Amino acid sequence: IHIMKVVSLNEVPKKLEAILRYISDAWGNENTLPMYRDCLIHSVNSPTGLPQWYALIDDERIVGCAGLITNDFISRMDLFPWLSSLFIDEEYRGRGYSRMLIKRVMQDTKKLGYPTLQLCTDLEGYYENMGFTYIGQGFHPWGEESRIYQMKIK
Repeated sequence: IHIMKVVSLNEVPKKLEAILRYISDAWGNENTLPMYRDCLIHSVNSPTGLPQWYALIDDERIVGCAGLITNDFISRMDLFPWLSSLFIDEEYRGRGYSRMLIKRVMQDTKKLGYPTLQLCTDLEGYYENMGFTYIGQGFHPWGEESRIYQMKIK
């Protein structure tokens, strides 16, 4: 039996290096490692509550991650916070674990007092099933665009 749990980096600051490596491996490369390191270090106990970084843990192994951030490199800077960096190890996909991460991000969004949660993606049909609504396109600094979704936090 697997006991899966979602933890915030703020709850387990000693896991900073492990969470940093996981997020960097999932979303970046050695060139982006300093950016992720700086972001994660300064997120711990941030006075604004943002950003937050999360790990999905199976026993002691990190198998997923997500972030709650002020902007996801997208033109709609009037919207925040953003669900970002959602990733689940391939062998763990299809079991609802992304919902566990999203639920925790939603809880913290509500706790911080924000009425909505946004995300940007190229996927269609995935986030709609979790209660997100497509609200339009947004543009990235590198010239691409993404779909923007929003969820009202109750």
